[in-house]
Amino acid sequence: MGIILDGKALANKLAENLKEKVKTLKNEGITPHFCVINIGDNPASKIYVHTKKRRAKKVGLIQDIYQLPTDTHQEQVLALIDKLNADQSINGIMVQLPAPKQINADELLERIDPNKDVDGLTPANIGRLWLEDHFVEPATPAGIIALLQHYNIPLVGKDVVIIGRSNIVGQPLAALMLEQNATVTIAHAKTKNLAALTKKADIIVSATGQAFLVTAEMVKDGAVIIDVGMNHVNGKLVGDVDFDAVKKKASYITPVPGGVGPLTVQSLMEAVVKLTRRQNDRK
Repeated sequence: MGIILDGKALANKLAENLKEKVKTLKNEGITPHFCVINIGDNPASKIYVHTKKRRAKKVGLIQDIYQLPTDTHQEQVLALIDKLNADQSINGIMVQLPAPKQINADELLERIDPNKDVDGLTPANIGRLWLEDHFVEPATPAGIIALLQHYNIPLVGKDVVIIGRSNIVGQPLAALMLEQNATVTIAHAKTKNLAALTKKADIIVSATGQAFLVTAEMVKDGAVIIDVGMNHVNGKLVGDVDFDAVKKKASYITPVPGGVGPLTVQSLMEAVVKLTRRQNDRK
């Protein structure tokens, strides 16, 4: 029976530590301040934005939400990003994704000052990630690494299969795991015989948004299972992993909810403070 990787408990512990760091900055006259740009009425995005605001308040950060209409034009968002880039009181900027179809999200991300890039998704910061010269990382991969480290789960020499190749989770997580000397395979929708890969894996990370994709038959005994998926099935939030069956074979496994999700939000807060300290020449 697998040990549950409690992301919620770790996120709360990290929040308490971060609160002390923020308090120290405030005593020096520095208050971390970041902005979230949310375009449109995506219900999940709105929930996520307000979850971040609650967490920001808990640790003492200032968060401004720029809620823009669904029909907002590209030029309007670019102008807002330019304004926030130029404002020295703003330490971090992020664009909530997904964006409406008329918006070119890649262009928006490219416009953000890399030194204010809370999500770690600007081309410059993605490049730095692969060069192992990064000062900020995408939130979900950073949260996963923190969770593995907290439970003393080593990555050195481990065979890792990441299911999903998004630039938000799969690809940056691969970079961070390679940095820890894991052997990484990225699987995706075009991968043939996924089970043949996962059966050999010491660690499986699924980030596809496909409910119950990973079954017990696809997992070897003692594997570590990280479930990034968030899917609604019959009114219930579930992950990509058939949790009840897989937990009997896994050594460690994350639940959904309460696993990776809380650490994603906490990692964003950590990034804001990192950027603030960096901008103010604090080590």
